[in-house]
Amino acid sequence: MISTLLSRLQDGADGAPVPRLGFGADYNPEQWPREVWEEDVRLMREAGVNIVSVGIFSWARLQPGPDVWDFAWLDDVMDLLHRNGVGVDLATATASPPPWLTTAHPEILPVTDRGETLWPGARQHWRPTSPVFREHALRLVREMATRYAGHPALVAWHVNNELGCHNVYDFSDDAARAFRDWLRARYTTLDALNHAWGTAFWSQRYSDWEQILPPRLAASHPNPTQQLDFKRFSSDALKDHLRAERRVLRELTPDVPVTTNFMVMPGTKGMNYADWADEVDFVANDHYVVPSGRERDELSFSANLTSGIAGGRPWFLMEHSTSAVNWQPVNLAKRPGELARDSLTHVAHGADAVCFFQWRQSAAGAEKYHSAMVPHAGADSDLFRAVTALGDTLKALAPVAGSEREPAEVGILFDWESWWASEQDSHPTSLLDYHREALDWYSALLSLGVRADVVTTGADLSRHRMLIAPVLHLVPAELAKDLTRYAEQGGHLVTTYFSGVVDENDHIWLGGYPGALRDLLGIRVEEFGPLPAGQSVELDDASTGTLWTDHITVTAPRTEVLAGYRTGPHAGRPAVTRRAAGSGSAAYVSTRLGAEGLASLLPRLLEPAGVTSELPAAVHGSVEATVRRGPGGRFLFLVNRTDEAVTVPGLAGEVVVGATGGDGSVVLGPRDVAVLRTSAA
Repeated sequence: MISTLLSRLQDGADGAPVPRLGFGADYNPEQWPREVWEEDVRLMREAGVNIVSVGIFSWARLQPGPDVWDFAWLDDVMDLLHRNGVGVDLATATASPPPWLTTAHPEILPVTDRGETLWPGARQHWRPTSPVFREHALRLVREMATRYAGHPALVAWHVNNELGCHNVYDFSDDAARAFRDWLRARYTTLDALNHAWGTAFWSQRYSDWEQILPPRLAASHPNPTQQLDFKRFSSDALKDHLRAERRVLRELTPDVPVTTNFMVMPGTKGMNYADWADEVDFVANDHYVVPSGRERDELSFSANLTSGIAGGRPWFLMEHSTSAVNWQPVNLAKRPGELARDSLTHVAHGADAVCFFQWRQSAAGAEKYHSAMVPHAGADSDLFRAVTALGDTLKALAPVAGSEREPAEVGILFDWESWWASEQDSHPTSLLDYHREALDWYSALLSLGVRADVVTTGADLSRHRMLIAPVLHLVPAELAKDLTRYAEQGGHLVTTYFSGVVDENDHIWLGGYPGALRDLLGIRVEEFGPLPAGQSVELDDASTGTLWTDHITVTAPRTEVLAGYRTGPHAGRPAVTRRAAGSGSAAYVSTRLGAEGLASLLPRLLEPAGVTSELPAAVHGSVEATVRRGPGGRFLFLVNRTDEAVTVPGLAGEVVVGATGGDGSVVLGPRDVAVLRTSAA
């Protein structure tokens, strides 16, 4: 879909589509006088830009009043970009309602769980369930689609922007009504809802639908299933808005693909993007690096997960930063090479377009210190020279366009509902971090030079020899059957503490932990053993565990103990187990070992699955390898994760990007990326 989208920009001499990767940014010409626009397109040509997103925050400019429209400036921008060979991903402009609308209809503003109104002055100040907002937003969408339906610059529609970034949870009366409707559709009867929510506890039984509210601020912990359902509902409410805009766009422009920009990042867990993926014609993502000590691993993990959400098909990197952002406590500039390495890591994991926020750095507003492709210093800057160099690299990588990620032998299962449920209140520990545990496993595999795919529960799990499911807390009966079948048919499952504990209603699987997975794993845990912050236990394989321990009893034959506790309350008992199941196995890790401890354990887990690294041992931990395969060939991406030069010996293939040594090895400079074509199409 993305390669088809970009082929609209320019065809070959014979009229056939030319493979290309997208390159561009959010473009906000309304922030600048018209004389700047001509310089913009000149610099876009110089940098190799071929696609930009336009109109994202333009509602107040496009519709200055309830019945006043001003499209003349946008007409000029669209025409100018088309004349210069730049396609437009045109936003519907509904992300930020104009002042006239919120003044006339303050009832569209979101409300917090404390009953506080979120007022205008920033962005995304609208309720996803407001019928008044929906009416005005869809009117704007219809005007936009009618006007630009046949414009030659239009290559895609960009619904809203970063749906849910600031308004995922609204507790207003509109939300309460919509929540009740959602619950009726899910449960049909109050008896079914009362059972699912366990309302016999704390005298919460409902006798009328109108009694049900969102989990607003309460005297104590709100009902946990109510909280979980409100998370599901809130994601669905935003998805419903996406669908509403999409319906108008498809009615008026059926041949123009529709997308919206996801935010697959650690801090944006409110939107179940795995559930949203089928609602767009191609997946698009925004990603920003947050300093953590594992920035490189997290960027790779998030790009990998985006590919998993997209089903391995190419996707669109809609936003990332050329250098510093503006919203962190300390906003660090990127070092030389990081702009290209960050961008190409996304390409390695399936991005067919690399775009930034934004094209020209703003002179005013909250994001004026956020980097851009053209910085405040202008085109005569190291940053813009790095941008143009990246444009040249993406041109060299044009044969990669349209290729899919080659499946890895290891999969890491990422599940939004387990993320939501495992981190709710009233749990054995408030220190559990679902995303961090998944990232630990990914980092450990990177350190061993082993490729892995981050996949969601809807994926074909059988394509992986090993499946790692960290903190898979919420396991419906059907998923438990799927995982059992996976292991018995030759797969090797690995799961961890606090997995298999509850069903889809957040009810405990009774009989001992790990509940739904207990028989498959061949173990039983009677009581959890969380550890206070700062405390640890030692295992007899010299690793150290934190956060959690379990009092494990082995209950089934063919269950071996791979490591035991040497210290702590469960000293002498199993800490890591593996049970043979059919022609596969199922392993359990009962404590947080961290990336380093998992790197020591993983070779023993990988061995029965027959999984090894494709890289020479000398570069394990220094180089990440990713493979894309398509009509243009099989492409091996090598990413230098370090600040030192690295030489990768013993690899055959044509070097598309990068340098070779005299002996045929691939030489990666600090923070460098090389790409080899290892076979023909």
